[in-house]
This record gives sequence, structure tokens and C-alpha cells, in this order.
Amino acid sequence: MKIKILAILIFLTVLLAANSCRTLRPSEMLQTDETYPVSSFEPSKTEYVIKPYDRISLRVVSNIGESFFSAGISNQSGTADYQRNQKGFEFSVEFDGMVKVPILGRIPISGKTVREAEKNLEELYSEYFVNPFVLIEVTNRKVMIFMNSGTQAKIVEMPGENLTLIEAIAEVGGVSDISRSYKIKLIRGDLTKNPEVYYWNISNLTDLKNSNIYLEANDIIYIDSKPQYVLRVLKEASPYLTLVTTLVTVYGVFFKLNAN
Repeated sequence: MKIKILAILIFLTVLLAANSCRTLRPSEMLQTDETYPVSSFEPSKTEYVIKPYDRISLRVVSNIGESFFSAGISNQSGTADYQRNQKGFEFSVEFDGMVKVPILGRIPISGKTVREAEKNLEELYSEYFVNPFVLIEVTNRKVMIFMNSGTQAKIVEMPGENLTLIEAIAEVGGVSDISRSYKIKLIRGDLTKNPEVYYWNISNLTDLKNSNIYLEANDIIYIDSKPQYVLRVLKEASPYLTLVTTLVTVYGVFFKLNAN
């Protein structure tokens, strides 16, 4: 009788653990099936296009580098004026693609590259200043990196136009001890419209020389990881094993009392 009960308890434990094996990696994300096309990577030849909700840093300076705005807008200390002169004023592109800037008011900017926007603003500001020189930087450009089956993620800000795949991975502290450095997925484009998918291998120097590519704004990097099935099975089965141990203990005490 005792053996039968133990067998039933063990069977139930195995059954529950088997069911949980279907969700051993529930945190996995951005997976593709075997039929999803893998793109052949080519360096992008297009410039970033300003979009609604972007943040831009704007500087309008003279041909000697002096800001046209610092004296008229800021009443802070000289140090603050100098920093503002170096970094510019930050403005948000509104939902309709317009941006409100000093003197000009609300003007359309969405859909233009940074170079086109600078040229357009230089033409508009030339009505108020002599030979204005406009510098624009999109300050919210970023890439997203997911690691360890999606349980760890970080947003990496892009400094200007130059951020490589290796630099982005270094920004998050490198790969973890369960990462597959030979299977790094790069997803580029609109996620709702069949984005392009690329795979990179940075596990050895031979492949590394082909992997140090420049990233684009809103790229997604997914670093695959080892499945660790044994640890996950033990983690999933642990509550059931604890339950079985408790039941066996209770049964043993009950059986011993009856035997006495």
C-alpha cells in the first residue's frame, strides 16, 4: 500500500513537471521561425529622418561660433550660458511634425533629415541674422539590447551617428556567462511591417571583423542565451517536489502511528 501511494505521488510530480516544460523559457521574445528570411547585411546609406516626438538640440550661431540665443533667452550665470551655447536648446517635435523654436514659432520639421532641417532653418533665420549657422542633433536616438532570454534589457543612447555593435554591447557590460556570443540577432525596421533580421557572431576574431557594423536609431539587439533546461526544470518542479516531500513525511508519520 505504501509503495503504491509513493508511486502515485511520484507520477503526479513528473506529470506536473512535464506540463511545466512547455513554458521552460516563457521570457523568450523576438523569436523567428525557420521560414523567416535572414537579410544580407548592407551598410545603411540613408540619413536619419526626424519624426514626431523626437527631441532635437538646436544651436543657431554666427560665423565665429557665438550663439544668437544665449544672451536674449538665458539670464543664468556665464557658465550656464557657455554650456547652453555648446549644447544648444532642446525642443520636442510635436505629434503633427511641428516644432516650436525661438523667433520663428512653430515650423514643420518631421520628414526632413538633419541636414535638410539645418539648411531650412538657416534660410529662415537669415531674415533675422547675418549668415546664421544652424546645428541640429536628435538627442533621443537609441538602440535597445535584450539579454538572457529577454529578462534583462537596456536602452543605449546613440552619441551622434557613430555607434557600433561592439560598442553597444560594451555599454551594457558585455555578454553574460550564459549568452551565446555566436548568435546575436539584429532587428531593424518597423516591427509591424516585416523588419529585417541579421545574425552576427562575435565569438572569435575571424568573424568579429565583419560584425563591427554601425547601428541605426531604434535597432534592436537580441543576444541569445543557453536554455539551462535542467535548472529551469528544477525550478519549476521545486514546489511539487516540496509538496511530495511533505505528503511523504505526513504519510510516514501517519503509517507509523497506525503501526503502533
